[in-house]
This record gives sequence, C-alpha cells and structure tokens, in this order.
Amino acid sequence: MRHGLIHCLVLCATLFLSRSSLAQQVVTSDIDNFWIAYDRIQSTSDSLEQIRLIRTLYIDKGTPGLRAFMEARNYTAAGWVASIRSSPAFWKSIRRNTLSVKTKANEIEQILKKFKELYPRMKPVDMYFTIGVLRSGGTVSKNMVLVGAEIATADSTTDVSDLNNSWLTGVFKAQKQENLVYLNTHEYVHAQQRGEPVNVLGASIHEGACDFIAEIVMGKPITTNYINYGKKHEAGIKEKFREQMFTTDYVNWLYNGGRATEMADLGYFMGYVVCKSFYEKADNKKKAIRQIIELNYSDTAAVENFLKSSGYFKEPVNKMELLTAWESKQPAVVQLAPFHNGDTLVDPSLKEMQIIFSGPMLPKRYSFENSERGSSFSPISGIIGFGEDHKTFTIQLKLEPGKEYEFVVTGNNFRSSEGYPAKKHIIKFKTKDSGPQPR
Repeated sequence: MRHGLIHCLVLCATLFLSRSSLAQQVVTSDIDNFWIAYDRIQSTSDSLEQIRLIRTLYIDKGTPGLRAFMEARNYTAAGWVASIRSSPAFWKSIRRNTLSVKTKANEIEQILKKFKELYPRMKPVDMYFTIGVLRSGGTVSKNMVLVGAEIATADSTTDVSDLNNSWLTGVFKAQKQENLVYLNTHEYVHAQQRGEPVNVLGASIHEGACDFIAEIVMGKPITTNYINYGKKHEAGIKEKFREQMFTTDYVNWLYNGGRATEMADLGYFMGYVVCKSFYEKADNKKKAIRQIIELNYSDTAAVENFLKSSGYFKEPVNKMELLTAWESKQPAVVQLAPFHNGDTLVDPSLKEMQIIFSGPMLPKRYSFENSERGSSFSPISGIIGFGEDHKTFTIQLKLEPGKEYEFVVTGNNFRSSEGYPAKKHIIKFKTKDSGPQPR
C-alpha cells in the first residue's frame, strides 16, 4: 500500500518459491521476535526496561525489512512500548491473527503463478512481514514489500475497545481474512510499477491499477468498501474527480481515512474504473495488462494518454480549463493586519496578528508550515483562530527586535467553506531594531 491504505502480503515463514520460478524470499521472523519481546515486556512495569527489551529482542534482531519499515514510518522503540501500554486489549487480541500468516502460503503461491502467466515480465521481490505501530499496513521500498501485520491481519474479531482511532476501527470491522489474498496481489502489483505519480489522476490510477490487476488475477470481483460505495455513486464521484484530477490536492481522494466526509480512498475506485475501461476496450488483453502495469507515472503525458485511451470520459477533457476553473475557486490570503506582508519595521512588542482570507474558511481546519528557512524563523506562539466571519484568522506572536520572520499558509492546512485548498502564501516580515540602549 502507498501512504497508509491497508494492503498486505500473507505468506509462509522464510522460504524460497523456486518451484514456481519465483525466487523471492518471504520472511516472517520479525513477527516471532516481536511476540518474544512482547512477552518479556509483560514481566515489568518499568518503561525504560520495556524500551530496552523491545530494542534488544525485536529491533536489534530485525530483518532488513523491519529496518526499512522503521525508516519509512519513523517507528521507534518508545513508540512500540507506548502503544503496547495504551492498548493492551488490542495487542492481546491481534496476536493469533499475526501468527496465522503462514496458513495462506499455498494459495498465494498459486496466485503468483497465475500472475506470472498473465504478466511474464513479473519481477520477484523480497517480502517482509513485521509488526508496526498501527500507522501502516504496508508499503514498497526498493526491492522489498513491507507489511505491518498488526494492521493487515486485523478483522472484526479484533478487540478495538482501547484504540483511539475511529478510522482503523471501521477498517477492521469490514476487513475479512478471506480478503487477504486479494490484498497480497495488490501489493505485489505495486512492486512492478514505474515512476511516482505527480497529481491526483496519476496517483489514483497507480492505486486503482493494483486493484484491477488483482481482480483479473483472482478471477473474481473485489469487494472493498470504496469499490462497493463507488459503484453505487459513480456518476457523482466521476464528475467531482473530473474537476480535481489534474490537481495535487489528494485530500478528497487518497490516503484520507481519518478525514474523509464521504468515503475514504475513492481515488482507488476512480483508478480502478479507468483501468477497467482501458482493458475492456483493448483487443489484446494480455498487452493491455502489460500496459496497465508498466505505465510510467512520472510521465504526465503518458498518464493523460492512458486516460484518453481508456475512453472513460466520453466528453473531451481540457486540462488547462479544468485547472483554471479549480484555481479560481481556491481562497487566498488577501491582507495581513496590523502590518503588510514584507514590512521591515514591524513593532517587536506586537503580540497578535491577523491573516485575512478572500472568503469564508472551514473554522476547524488550520495549521501552519515552516518556510525553507526552518522553525527558528517562525514567530507563532499560539493560536486564537477564526473570528465570526470565518475569514479573519488570529495568531499570537513572540517577536524580538531586528529579526526576520517567515512562515507559510498552504491548502494542506487551510480550506474554504466549500473545501477548496488555500493558495500557498509565504508570510515574511522583519521587526525594527530597538535602537541604542542608554548607558
């Protein structure tokens, strides 16, 4: 999975699938090591000792896959211990599921054989099954597929009573063990793909291609929540996607499990239906599979040609018109108070400033980013928030004489009341010198 959607590969413990000419190595030793460390942790209440145990019995004995997963998701020994201490019911209940990953070996091996028949260029990859800290079900790193089994194997039987994450709770409730083979195949397709997407269209096809190829390989429809929802509401979703697909605003489409107001990850559905349309139009189905898998996502022209060739949008798609229309709906910072952007004589005793937007904003959606110069140039000491007009945002300041300040407003942090992201705006100013001090 990319950026947090839950996909996994469930195979047996360390083995080589040489019989099927798939020479990849599949490793699950990290799961065993984690539970050894977990059992030892239960023998003490000393948090520092628990951190030492998770480090020496799990991290230090970890596979290259565990190390790569830790780097990709910023996992730490302290993070594991904090999660185990705060969610004991979850960790106790998930143990059996994580240890059961060995049971799908034969079924997965057969699916990979079929995949190779449909796509002879399939490259084998090393697969590592680890235990993470509830932040990722899986990802791909170089020649490795990395799986967080504590997420990937959770289902409706998992005790979520002490998890403070409503999105994960919903995912686990809908997740079934019989879906694991499909999820495995999705992740394996990711390992075959090329290039990194640069906009919503590319990212959606990048994910949807994995779903569609998994469906072809499995020989039966996939039934994820977003696919089922998408099929029931396709017309409306299609029109919204058309408006936004050339933007880089992923919030409404991908990796949005904790923020979605409708249904999370509908970009996966849109990519799936585009790939399905492309495949159904193709005379040579095997060639179509190769084209779907080998699409270069770094090449925007290639992605746009793929969309056109799919015939999914019957009417012409004008990229520049869509982007211009989108940008016209984005709110912008139009004024600062009590000084102007770029001022160099700001009073260092000032305790507050206002940022005024061009239209009403979502009152609970805000935060700021540091400029390229770093956090030491940020003047923000606190947040007061939006006033009654939802256009004027007040922050608290801590200023020093004769110092430059910079920070950034972006659409990742501020959105209009209709959900459009704010245009990027760098706020810069300098305080005036305090002048010579009396002797």
